[in-house]
Amino acid sequence: MAARLRCSVQNYDWGRGGGESTVARLFERNSGGEVDPEKKYAEFWMGTHESGPSFLVGDDGGDDKGGNLTLKSWILENRGALGEKVLEKWGSDLPFLFKVLSVAKALSIQAHPDKELAKMLNRTHPDLYKDSNHKPEMAVAITEFKALCGFISVEELKYVLINVPEITELVGDEDASKVMNIKDQDGYVEVKAVLQSIFTKLMSASKDAISELVLKLTSRLHAESKIRVLTEKEQLVLLLEKQYPADVGVISAFFFNYVKLSPGEALYIGANEPHAYVSGECMECMATSDNVVRAGLTPKYRDVQTLCSMLTYKPGVPEILRGIPLNPYILRYTPPFDEFEVDHCLLPSGESVEFSAIPGPSLFLVMAGGGRLQIGSVEDDGMMAKEGDVFFVPAMSEIKVSADSAGALDLYRAGVNNRIFG
Repeated sequence: MAARLRCSVQNYDWGRGGGESTVARLFERNSGGEVDPEKKYAEFWMGTHESGPSFLVGDDGGDDKGGNLTLKSWILENRGALGEKVLEKWGSDLPFLFKVLSVAKALSIQAHPDKELAKMLNRTHPDLYKDSNHKPEMAVAITEFKALCGFISVEELKYVLINVPEITELVGDEDASKVMNIKDQDGYVEVKAVLQSIFTKLMSASKDAISELVLKLTSRLHAESKIRVLTEKEQLVLLLEKQYPADVGVISAFFFNYVKLSPGEALYIGANEPHAYVSGECMECMATSDNVVRAGLTPKYRDVQTLCSMLTYKPGVPEILRGIPLNPYILRYTPPFDEFEVDHCLLPSGESVEFSAIPGPSLFLVMAGGGRLQIGSVEDDGMMAKEGDVFFVPAMSEIKVSADSAGALDLYRAGVNNRIFG
């Protein structure tokens, strides 16, 4: 039996104002709560994580706006809803967390720990690292979505050191020379050692040194903008400096790939990979965790030593996923992580489509439009589905989705990666 959910919202400083935030719109439709136009609405959470739990609505959870029964508690009493394979692999909890993000201001330069490091951080600093799980993730762009992700190639880094003298001034000629002397035949171990050395030196510099060099960098770029067109990365750096004055993240942005996703494109990020979302709105799916190690572009706690020691330092352009068509209406995004995959269904008015029975659980979000969800071979009209509705669907459930005649139905599904089912 499918369950309708009331979900949680997160109000972070980098979110969009209530009047222009997709997160705010969905939260208002989902919960019936009022949106404060003065607040920033950043993340809409769907899942079982205790930092933003979902609650059952109606017959299963209380009144129409949602009772006190969390999805996590319901799953503990109905473990079969996860399916045998999921229970065996992850126990009696949903292995993925589904979100919508509305980003107006750059998020922190960050990385998510692998399982071993997550356990250690949770054990030693449970106040900062809330759980012991890893957090691979994927973002599917709803609007144009901009992000910093992964280290640029060695050739690009050499170009940066030549054209951004402020970095060489900060890290010193010795470390800069090590980068310039990397040969094509050098292996990953040698390249990693050099990248780690120069990046750690940059991120560990004193506040005074960073403040002085950010001022010098931005003054130079403002002056040069009068006689040449700045590169996209240089324009980004000036934007970041306005958002986070005198921050080391302004300079370190030169080390990362600057990625622009068009709507429908996706980016996935593995454990120990540096990244920072810059602007736009996206669907985000990840392993069920809220562990973040930050080191720049944030007023929050910075764990520079942990971040610099944990990164993979693999240079190169990240892979962009564009979705594989399952049928004329559904695209599937499949990252190389067992915990999750995401489907996007755009259904024209009056049309129907079926999701075949999946051996694991699913979460469905109605992004826009209206229609119905029919579970299994039940002959009734199914459950009404409208903008902001979220549904938990148990394993081995056939789902028929129908759009009403008023317009297209825009729907997203998160589920366990099909590759684990063979």
